[in-house]
Amino acid sequence: MRPHVFVNLAMSADGKLSTKERRQVRISGDADFRRVDQIKAQCDAIMVGIGTVLADDPSLTVKDPALRKGRVDGGRDENPIRIVIDSRARTPVDAAILYKGSGRRIIAVSGSADPEKTALLSQHAEIQVCGGEQVDLSSFLEYLGTLGIQSLMVEGGGTLIGSLFAEGLVDELFTCIGNIIIGGAEAPTAADGEGFISESDFPSLVLKSAVRIDEGILLHWIVQKKDEG
Repeated sequence: MRPHVFVNLAMSADGKLSTKERRQVRISGDADFRRVDQIKAQCDAIMVGIGTVLADDPSLTVKDPALRKGRVDGGRDENPIRIVIDSRARTPVDAAILYKGSGRRIIAVSGSADPEKTALLSQHAEIQVCGGEQVDLSSFLEYLGTLGIQSLMVEGGGTLIGSLFAEGLVDELFTCIGNIIIGGAEAPTAADGEGFISESDFPSLVLKSAVRIDEGILLHWIVQKKDEG
């Protein structure tokens, strides 16, 4: 059984995740940062796409020492398992996710990945080959389920999130909408990729809550599965 997947993201009031140059900008405030750290500390694993690694070089670690201690006291590593979806093994060997903080790392690659690059990365993380040209997300999530991972947090980017929605693999969506406008037709959005052509294919969401946070609003959505009508 695959993990429960929830996407967490911050976007501008016009739906952008960053600038058209993929330059990271501060969209939400301190209250949202604390919220994200708390849910990060509660989950079993956290996942990003290679685009996010290349653009932002995140560590994906739990920042609050008290939260890290709470995980250790509960018999877990300080940080959740950190996962990169990287079909062609483009993760830099000096990426922060491979060095900062303790805990397990997994890089999912496809059969088309360069064996030499995969071998280098295997010195720092577990390599899981899944899929031919691209990582087979459904199969990979099933693999994560066999590891006992029950809750999986996805932080980006838009291409990965779009693919997960396209395959019906998202269960919940947390969207913090900030009080800025970024603009730009080429700036990344919350669900990039090929997109949906037919309205019948549009993922449908049920709003669970909407609360003010910092100078923006936090929306919590439940993804309505197709067989739920």
